[in-house]
Amino acid sequence: MVENLVEYIAHYTSLNDSEVAALERFVKKQHFEKNEIIFTEGKVSNEIYFVTKGCVRLFYNVEGRDRTAFFYTEGQFICAGESFTFHVPAKESYQAIEGTELYVFSKPSIDKLLEISSTFELIARIAVENELIVCQNIIASFVTKSAEERYVELLETNGELFQRVPQQYIASFLGVSPETLSRIKKRVFTKKDS
Repeated sequence: MVENLVEYIAHYTSLNDSEVAALERFVKKQHFEKNEIIFTEGKVSNEIYFVTKGCVRLFYNVEGRDRTAFFYTEGQFICAGESFTFHVPAKESYQAIEGTELYVFSKPSIDKLLEISSTFELIARIAVENELIVCQNIIASFVTKSAEERYVELLETNGELFQRVPQQYIASFLGVSPETLSRIKKRVFTKKDS
């Protein structure tokens, strides 16, 4: 059941048979259809997710409009961190952009895993560090780069998103309108051709 999860965790550390058995026992797999909401703002988060298939959009409701903040793909942990840690209503929502498979770690299951093996502490630390680095990179990108530079960076670092994610979500993520994104794309490709 957890083969995909174990395969991704192997990028961080290897698991012995009893640790794999613990994952089998305490972690559940869930499937979400394209456009299905996984978690909504206002709820208190009691789960951490790990993506083994698909793409998930993190977004905020700003004055009645969705604002995309990030995309999670295979091999990434997802957590409404503030809500999960401090038991407060979450400000963010998560949506499956395509058919998505997640492994769900509930708070009680995480506690049990941590009792079983310190290897799970290492995995938890890596997940938190990765999320922190992602957040810092996004902030730095918005503070130091133009929308066009952010577009080029996204194209270079995660170009497959352009095949997987609707353009309006890419535009929202870059902080521009879909029309502005079209103009940016045209400029970038004109520069490449010249």
